[in-house]
Amino acid sequence: MSALSARFVRTTFLLTAAFAVVVAGVAVAATWKTDPKQSKLAFVGKQAGAEFEGVFERFTADIRFDPQDLAGSKFEVGIDTKSVNSKDKERDGILRGPDLFSADKWPGARYVADKFADKGGGKFVGQGKLTIRDVTRDVEIEFTHQVDGAGAWLKGGAHLKRLDFGVGQGEESKP
Repeated sequence: MSALSARFVRTTFLLTAAFAVVVAGVAVAATWKTDPKQSKLAFVGKQAGAEFEGVFERFTADIRFDPQDLAGSKFEVGIDTKSVNSKDKERDGILRGPDLFSADKWPGARYVADKFADKGGGKFVGQGKLTIRDVTRDVEIEFTHQVDGAGAWLKGGAHLKRLDFGVGQGEESKP
C-alpha cells in the first residue's frame, strides 16, 4: 500500500492541500499504481473564520518515485475540480462556482513534480508546478515515503495561497 498526500489550506478561503495516495508496485520498482480506495486528496479551508475539511473525490495520480533514483522520479496528478466535497452542498456550489474554482470553465487542476530532494529519515521534497484556473505556479510538496510489503505510502502536503491561482474573484477576492 502507498499513499501520496497533498494539502490545500484556506479558502476565505487559503487552500492547504493534502495528498494521500496508496500505490502498489508494478513492473518497474519506481513505477506505482495508485489504489483509489486508499488514496485521497484532501484540503482544509477557512470560511467565515471557521475551518472546514474537504476532498476531491476524483483525481488521477501517475507516481514514479524511487528514493534511489530521484532524478528519474515524477508525480503527475490530475484533479477534477467538479468533484470537490466539503460535506456542505451550499459551500460546494460556491467552491465550484465562478468566483472560486470556476469548475465549468476549468474542470481540472494539475500538479507535476519532476525535481526531488531527500531530506533524510524518509522525508522528501518535490518541486513542481500546480495549475488551477489556467494559472501555473511553482509549488513544493513535502512528503514522507514508506514501503510496506508490496506497496508504499506517500503522505505529504503544501500550503497554498488561493489568490495566487485566481481562486477568489468578486466577493471571494479578499484573503
